[in-house]
Amino acid sequence: MVSVPRLVIAAPASNSGKTTVATGLMAAFAARGLAVSPHKVGPDYIDPGYHSLATGRPGRNLDAYMCGPELVAPLFAHGAAGCDLAVVEGVMGLYDGASGQGELASTAQVAKLLKAPVVLVVDASSQSRSVAALVHGFASWDPQVRIGGVILNKVASDRHEALLRDALDESGLPVLGVIRRAPQVATPSRHLGLVPVAERQGDAVEAVRAMGERVRAGCDLEALMALARTAPALPDEPWTPAYAATAPAQGPRPVVAVAGGAAFTFAYAEHAELLTAAGAEVVVFDPLRDEKLPVGTAGLVIGGGFPEMYAPELSANEPLRRAVTELALSGAPVAAECAGLLYLARELDGKPMCGVLDAEARMSERLTLGYRQAVAVSDSPLAAAGTRMRGHEFHRTVLEPGAGPAPAWGMHQPERRVEGYVQRGVHASYLHTHWAASPEVARRFVEHCRAR
Repeated sequence: MVSVPRLVIAAPASNSGKTTVATGLMAAFAARGLAVSPHKVGPDYIDPGYHSLATGRPGRNLDAYMCGPELVAPLFAHGAAGCDLAVVEGVMGLYDGASGQGELASTAQVAKLLKAPVVLVVDASSQSRSVAALVHGFASWDPQVRIGGVILNKVASDRHEALLRDALDESGLPVLGVIRRAPQVATPSRHLGLVPVAERQGDAVEAVRAMGERVRAGCDLEALMALARTAPALPDEPWTPAYAATAPAQGPRPVVAVAGGAAFTFAYAEHAELLTAAGAEVVVFDPLRDEKLPVGTAGLVIGGGFPEMYAPELSANEPLRRAVTELALSGAPVAAECAGLLYLARELDGKPMCGVLDAEARMSERLTLGYRQAVAVSDSPLAAAGTRMRGHEFHRTVLEPGAGPAPAWGMHQPERRVEGYVQRGVHASYLHTHWAASPEVARRFVEHCRAR
């Protein structure tokens, strides 16, 4: 049994203030000396960076589409082990999930799987008495979703607050916080959402501190903690990266270099844990700063991020580009997702990249976004042909051609197409995957590294 007090922070719609409230709650409770476990519903990589800054713990995703509903509670229990409180930030509106698939991957589904009370964050800036109808609708839509209270955001004045509270008195749901309309906390956005923590450094620390102060001043932390403690124990066994472990008891651990730094910020914490459990020595390097790969690199993982924002700097680091190219041409295992795909291309927005792939990348006005069902088309160190996985695409770039002679994936949703590149030991694709759902991916990758 796993017993951790927990809250799910949801909203009627996007841009209601979920991230500010969730991150602020994490920071406020952490400032009280509590060990706070941060979680994010869905595939988003950016918000967990702010969560991690607020709590000092890895931000973890709970994605019922990519990992399956059956893994949501075990992954939660893995991340929240030993903590005093867990705060789960929702995605989009409370009942919004994978397109055309009902509640799948919605905040509501995750709340039910975690048996967690929901705190509804409402943007009250353009309403008064109508707030009660809105809250009543969300609270009664699904009887299995337990909304335990409301936090009113963007409240204009004492008079506005009084009108809102009077209206909500009839709903039977307590107001657990009121956050006044104020200049937005400095969390700038761009084409794929918030600017990641790794790119903002001191500014991000100040932004998280400001979120914590606003929430501490406007919310009833004691009442919120009391609500969190009403969550019952979960019967699920915690997920463990040991599922991937097949490493020999003795012998060297192959070095797997993992790209990090400001240009490559998209990573799920479980990936490094799985690689380590499978017998690898994981070493993070920064393609913006490091001119060499880590000593002894046997395999390379280049995840997602924003190489398009740093194309001149990445291109200028010629020694590292040459080292990556030489490693890839040697047949070493290389797993590249999205940003990694662009980095391996011949050029990005006219700037020379590694040239491992005979393709060119450029920024686009069109956003490619959504969950995908995929099957591996070609054998690679990452997956055997025929392996089925679920993933997520999220980018504003175009790669031409989009697939090589041996494509990485065949997509089955929303349209049928092939995508990505498999050549020598390289597996490069736009598709983001969550290896916790398929730990054999990490095991296979490390076995190929060990065989070199």
